[in-house]
Amino acid sequence: MAMRTGADTEAQERRENMQIVTFASIEIGSYEVGMKILELSRKYGMREIDYIRHSLELGKDAYNQKEIGNEMLEELCEVLEDFTRIMKEYQVDDYRACATSAIRETRNCLLILDKIRIRTGLEVEVLSNSEQRFLGYKSIASNEESFQKIIQKGTAIVDVGGGSIQISLFDKDALVSTQNLRLGTMRIRERLAEVERQTTHYDEIIEEMINNELKSYKRLYLKDREIKNMILVGDYLNHLTARRGKAKSTSFTREEYMKLYKEILSGSHQEMVERLGGISDNPSLVMPALIIYRKLIEETGAETIWVPGLSLSDGLAYDYAEQKKILQPSHNFENDIIEAAKNIAKRYESNKTHLLGAEYLALTIFDKMKRIHGMGKRERLLLQIAVWLHDCGKYISMNRTAACSYEIVMSTEIIGLSHREREIIANAIRFDTEELISFEEFSMGSSLDRDDYLLIAKISAILRVANSMDRSHKQKFKNVKVTLKERELLVVVDTVEDITLEQGLFSHKADFFESIFSIKPVIRQKRQV
Repeated sequence: MAMRTGADTEAQERRENMQIVTFASIEIGSYEVGMKILELSRKYGMREIDYIRHSLELGKDAYNQKEIGNEMLEELCEVLEDFTRIMKEYQVDDYRACATSAIRETRNCLLILDKIRIRTGLEVEVLSNSEQRFLGYKSIASNEESFQKIIQKGTAIVDVGGGSIQISLFDKDALVSTQNLRLGTMRIRERLAEVERQTTHYDEIIEEMINNELKSYKRLYLKDREIKNMILVGDYLNHLTARRGKAKSTSFTREEYMKLYKEILSGSHQEMVERLGGISDNPSLVMPALIIYRKLIEETGAETIWVPGLSLSDGLAYDYAEQKKILQPSHNFENDIIEAAKNIAKRYESNKTHLLGAEYLALTIFDKMKRIHGMGKRERLLLQIAVWLHDCGKYISMNRTAACSYEIVMSTEIIGLSHREREIIANAIRFDTEELISFEEFSMGSSLDRDDYLLIAKISAILRVANSMDRSHKQKFKNVKVTLKERELLVVVDTVEDITLEQGLFSHKADFFESIFSIKPVIRQKRQV
């Protein structure tokens, strides 16, 4: 059963004296179930008051059998029942419970979530990989003052989990790229279970297994890119540094990390366990993690290694505090999502000048029609990403641009977006040029609901109008003014060029726009004198 690490006797008194929200972050991972109890306040920020962890190798079943057995599921429910009792003791105001790849990759995912809900009352959210990594990165960015300074130079965040590795590259305060590799510690261990028993050089086998993937990554994403700093994320690395008497957050030079690596992995399996402070529960997961970190340090040439000592649970808490306006972010996380989309557009050689113009028009229309369309900040972001990705399919086929753009979006992870959000964007792009089908027909091939369908229609309608105004990709309009007047959306353009093509296409797209919003777009030309 889950072990308590200690409670704060002053918690109740503090809550009474100031406005503090007590929040529980629950993480159901590949090899561990954890819950952090935190106090969130505008004055003091985030304060951890308890951390309960229970070793449970869900990934062992999930990655091998694609389902979680009844015995392991029963243990999971017992742990979560224990968590709910602890939450009551702390008088938790709110919580968020999330599962990662071990449950995400199971065939019986929905049944698992239903059983948890019935047994414990907890509503568990299954994170997409991009959501999971974004929250993990968010915890780093929001809890470390030095983060903003570090990412001014080439920086890689390497997040090693049980099911996969996520590598995110930053430079000059911007997210350059993020990529997922299915080489997590537990996945490696399960694949090599038989090999491990047959060799005395298990570390060399692991290295051989991951080497090709990492070299391919270097060739595709690190070409001509200088990486000065590397931020390492992973439970067991954090544990190791703590065992060596380091602070929760610490940094190493490359040489110091390599020395630590050799000290830990030299000698027999039992000696390694002893060096880890006697933690014999998962030493087999430590070795793959350390090898992955070492190989990436070698491939990137990173000089400074930073271990912030934070987890997904911290990211969940910070995300909640941000949404509730308890804390103000020091870093523009939304911009990272947009930059990820822009990098995808660049990869598929989309016309940047055209996209910038379409983005301005789409967002201007969105902002002028807030009281009409009823969409919020998140939907505005989805529209913005749809604009940047709507043309990427041309790289594959000029005749099937919409369909190819759809496939690119659906098969490409965009950090910070859920699978549902990617599907909304992909369909909005699809219906930019294709006729919008009925919901009944749409629902036959999609898990999206009616509200999602309506959102797709709205985003697509705005995208159609914005895109039609630069169909020639010549950027004929120097100035554009958008005004909402009664039942008309008046778009006044300032140009001396012939816009017959744009007017014709605009009129065609306007019919669909009017059918969605009951507002008729009208384009008027203001000729320059």
